[in-house]
Amino acid sequence: MIRILLTAALLTLAACSSNDQPKGLSAAENDQLNDAAAMLDANAVDLNAMAPSDVGDENPIDNES
Repeated sequence: MIRILLTAALLTLAACSSNDQPKGLSAAENDQLNDAAAMLDANAVDLNAMAPSDVGDENPIDNES
């Protein structure tokens, strides 16, 4: 009985290990991701540049009718 349990435990443990783990990015894939990141950074818009900078201290709620 102990041999059966020990064998079952060893088989279960062996089934948990796997050799098909991802190896990571290749050099070409890494270069493509870096190029894409550079393009996104170049196309990024500064939100402060889009917001009007000369907004007064008016409360927008005061202008309601």
